[in-house]
Amino acid sequence: MDFCIILTTCPNQKEAEELAGKLVEKKLAACVQLSEISSFYRWDGLIHHEPEIRLLIKTDKVLYDAVERFILENHSYEIPQIVQIPIEGASYEYRHWMSNQMSYSSVGL
Repeated sequence: MDFCIILTTCPNQKEAEELAGKLVEKKLAACVQLSEISSFYRWDGLIHHEPEIRLLIKTDKVLYDAVERFILENHSYEIPQIVQIPIEGASYEYRHWMSNQMSYSSVGL
């Protein structure tokens, strides 16, 4: 199994908690961590500085497409950040725990 972290952000704690809870409930992620961040970005030609909530979604790479679809269908942003980062190393015990938290039926496995 190839694990990864998928990053996305939400405009507020409520939306972040809803996405995180549903991702774990649907077994698309083993764990989702939330943290408050401060984002600077350009949108429609203007520079913005906004508080956001970052979601670190720990999952299997084979579930990436399902996680991406879920985020796109349930996110309030017009173009949400969805970035995959490979997990190059993790303890055997943690990898074993992660693999037992997810369901691969959504991708036909």
